[in-house]
Amino acid sequence: MTFLSSPDSFLPDGATGLIREHAAAAEQGRDLHPAVLELIYREGWFRLLVPQRWGGRALPLPQLVRLEEGLAFADGAVGWTVTLCSGAGWFAGFFPGGGPSDEDGFDQLFADERLCIAGSGSPSGEARVVEGGYHVSGRWSYASGVGHATAYTANCVVWKDGAPLPGPDGQPVVRPFLFLPGEVRVHDDWKAMGLVATGSHGFSVEGLVVPAERMFVIEAAAATDANVLYRYPFLTLAEVTLAANLSGMGLHFLDCCAEIFALRAKSGRVSPGAAAEMERLLAAARSDMGAMRGEFYRALDRSWAALEKGTDAPGLYGIAGSISHELVAKVREWVGRLYPYAGLGAARVDTAINRVWRDLNTAGQHPLLVF
Repeated sequence: MTFLSSPDSFLPDGATGLIREHAAAAEQGRDLHPAVLELIYREGWFRLLVPQRWGGRALPLPQLVRLEEGLAFADGAVGWTVTLCSGAGWFAGFFPGGGPSDEDGFDQLFADERLCIAGSGSPSGEARVVEGGYHVSGRWSYASGVGHATAYTANCVVWKDGAPLPGPDGQPVVRPFLFLPGEVRVHDDWKAMGLVATGSHGFSVEGLVVPAERMFVIEAAAATDANVLYRYPFLTLAEVTLAANLSGMGLHFLDCCAEIFALRAKSGRVSPGAAAEMERLLAAARSDMGAMRGEFYRALDRSWAALEKGTDAPGLYGIAGSISHELVAKVREWVGRLYPYAGLGAARVDTAINRVWRDLNTAGQHPLLVF
């Protein structure tokens, strides 16, 4: 797959305009706009990584990442919600099903055309081994898209015989669990300055007995689907998809700057010298971020090609993950350098550039992008 210069090349015609048209209203409503949510369902964007045996799209990773970058370019909250919820949909590749029987109910769950899985990677729950399953209690924060969720996933420390179960490395075993609607309580606690429309509220379960089959393992050897997509390392998958979101938001920010810089220069509010300096910096940002974006996609494409060929070179995953962090750092750098030149108007919360700036800086607080 070739490197694409346009960040929204994988979006349907008119999608960017539709998403941006409703972005301000979505932020005011603190949730995705109904028209955008219908677009997401129609395009199957929450099911981008669900196995095809359940009607999911199971997109090759290079195509997925480009699509998610395009969505984040259209609007940060939409890109982030789709990325996090479709990422949780990837877990479906580690559950049994798609056969003649549906004893565990997974076929019905994952085949839902409006499937949306929200979750948290924080190990802030406890799962105590009981006969036939686990007794689970916990509370998890920042579950993007939880208001649309038809299922939930969360990490728990596994307890047995009154103590945390030690793993081979001596550390407590942490495992993800799948919860269903009616089993969780959603807490209206998302108060962040940005990504407001993601509705990233927390949720909890209390004293819930979960059958053993709803505990799963995220390892290539545990995949139940033959698609190589489910053998790609989860850490690197998370790194490249989150980095693509920061890239998309960063490119949107540059476009906002271009519009504002042109207006400031035309109005005469800045001197010709200052206007020229702003244009020079903007051109440098586009060149520098564009070069890093090219490296990012080349690293991603190489790692995916190796997996498809069966060579599965671990070093290529590490390179893709490392360049993901470099791309994020480059975006942060240029957004920070350019923002002051946008003037006091960019501090107004009702402007597009301010929303993009807030979304980007909120997304950048994700632990995986910090550490």
